[in-house]
Amino acid sequence: MIYDLRFTIFKSTIGNWQSKRVPIFQSFRKMGSQIICLVLVVVFVLTGCEQEQKEDVDVMARGPETEVISAPSEEAARVFEATGGLNTWRKTTKLQLDCVVTFYQPDGSFYLTEQHYEVRPWLNSIRISADEPQGTFAWNWAQGKFDVLKGTGQIDALSKAVPSRCFTEAILDIITAPVRFMDGSFEFSKPSTPVKIQGKWYYPIQRQGKIFAARISEAVFYQDRDRSLVDMIRLSCTDTGSPRDRTVQYVRGYDYKEVEKTGLLVPRRIEIFETDARDRTQKRLVKIDCHAIKRMQ
Repeated sequence: MIYDLRFTIFKSTIGNWQSKRVPIFQSFRKMGSQIICLVLVVVFVLTGCEQEQKEDVDVMARGPETEVISAPSEEAARVFEATGGLNTWRKTTKLQLDCVVTFYQPDGSFYLTEQHYEVRPWLNSIRISADEPQGTFAWNWAQGKFDVLKGTGQIDALSKAVPSRCFTEAILDIITAPVRFMDGSFEFSKPSTPVKIQGKWYYPIQRQGKIFAARISEAVFYQDRDRSLVDMIRLSCTDTGSPRDRTVQYVRGYDYKEVEKTGLLVPRRIEIFETDARDRTQKRLVKIDCHAIKRMQ
């Protein structure tokens, strides 16, 4: 009798537990499904962002692969047309330039040297090398990172107003100005009215980063109103990452000529100027005359 009563109570308890177990398990299953869905959504979003970022990097690395790729804005399209066209730039993987460089000294004297440039427009990179009395050096600037590949990181004759990192970036930007407009991590804002600088009318196009891009200098690309050419850039360059160490230069391109009858136009002369507190160009610091330019597809 006692055994039967205990068995009845045990059976009743088990039955009650089983009746409650089903909704509890169903809740767990529901929560598990929601968690799985959330994880899948996060994975898809991250994968999509990674793929989008990879595609942007790939475009800058190897250039557009199809004719469907076009300039992202009207001003960019005009800059390309003014220097040979987008299709010509698409087929340009590297430029090699041999140049005579003049460094102007504070006492009025100047220093002459020979430098070799290897410019990869779609990699956003430039390599500068030269033989100096203090030794051979090689610098590389790529995607906002400056590296000393060989020798010293600063030339004695180069003004402190133009640190080596800023020097390399300025040369790259003025030579490959059209391609810089293709960088999807930046926005370029063009004013509705031009400004007059030294007798010429320009549209100052501000470059602003969409994402954190402290390694890339703040810049204003000056587009000639009549020729659509970007032959002047204002660079606010941070050499060490501290805003207090920021220097401002104007880099200008002159004597644009066709490279090896390809239609591509790049400046044969480049000059870098320092500016005062009122943003007025004061003194020429560097002059670069390139006597040999080769283009590689």
